[in-house]
Amino acid sequence: MDPATPDRPRPRLTGAIGPYQVGELLGAGAMGEVYRARDSRLGRDVAIKILPPVFTADPERVARFDREARVLAALNHPHIGAIYGIEEVSGAPGTGVRALVLELVEGETLADRLAASMGRSGHGLPVAEALSIARQIADGLDAAHEKGVVHRDLKPANIKLTPDGVVKILDFGLAKGGTEARSTNEATRLTSRDGSFMGTPAYMSPEQARGLSVDKRADIWAFGCVLFELLTGRPPFAGETITDVIAAIIGRDPDWSALPPDTPPHVVRVLRRCLAKHPKQRLRDIGDALADLESTAPPSPARPSPACRARPACNCSARRPRRITTPSIATCASRRGLPRTCARSRS
Repeated sequence: MDPATPDRPRPRLTGAIGPYQVGELLGAGAMGEVYRARDSRLGRDVAIKILPPVFTADPERVARFDREARVLAALNHPHIGAIYGIEEVSGAPGTGVRALVLELVEGETLADRLAASMGRSGHGLPVAEALSIARQIADGLDAAHEKGVVHRDLKPANIKLTPDGVVKILDFGLAKGGTEARSTNEATRLTSRDGSFMGTPAYMSPEQARGLSVDKRADIWAFGCVLFELLTGRPPFAGETITDVIAAIIGRDPDWSALPPDTPPHVVRVLRRCLAKHPKQRLRDIGDALADLESTAPPSPARPSPACRARPACNCSARRPRRITTPSIATCASRRGLPRTCARSRS
């Protein structure tokens, strides 16, 4: 979902949808508009994703909107934005409102974080920070893939970072779930009825850019693009036009020399496997990438024992003095290899 911009006219939507009082516009895109809203029953802020009334008469858009709700309902993970419910306000054709009630994720998008980093230093994020974010993205994707869900539009603008540094994957508007995600029929192709692409060209896999069927390996490709951008500040494939971008995706390799010199070698290997042109040469499972990236995670600090935690002044490294005892004659005898009966008789 693209962020709302000051020069974008604010949609007419105001007032309430069910118990939700609609507030400011947070973002808008081809799949809907997202507002901040207040839940009057539970007294909490939520995000409301609206299918604009002009699209409620379009069966294809309505089906995608409802599918997003079902996909999100099947997922429950700390790195995926949650869904709370669905609301519908009936009306004449073209005037009704359909809305998804979603978790409101405070913070900035990954696209915003990258833009700020490029503005400050002209580079991507520090390697340690980039890999920490990438591990969380991979963890969320792994959970989605285990449920048979393919996101199909993973990009920095669809990833949020909370003030506490927690990653949340958002906007499953193009996602496929269950048998849809595993099939190879037309339903998995990211083209609309008029033949136009759905998704973001810079993060499309080669098979996706060619209009072919896709599976979870398209997400793995997009993850590689995001990881490359985290480290360098720029997507691996760019161009002045969409055609140029697609040509680069299909026919050219990323500029591997743009990676920071301190990028761990095994992270480079993960990138190369994620960005393999042919799906069969790509990583088959995002969990493999997660396992490799977790090997670069800083070790967890040692936790003191419960007894030490109860004594704040305790020095865990200090050793208590050992009590010295006089060994028995039998013990000395056994150490010298003598029979215990002999030792007793000698005493």
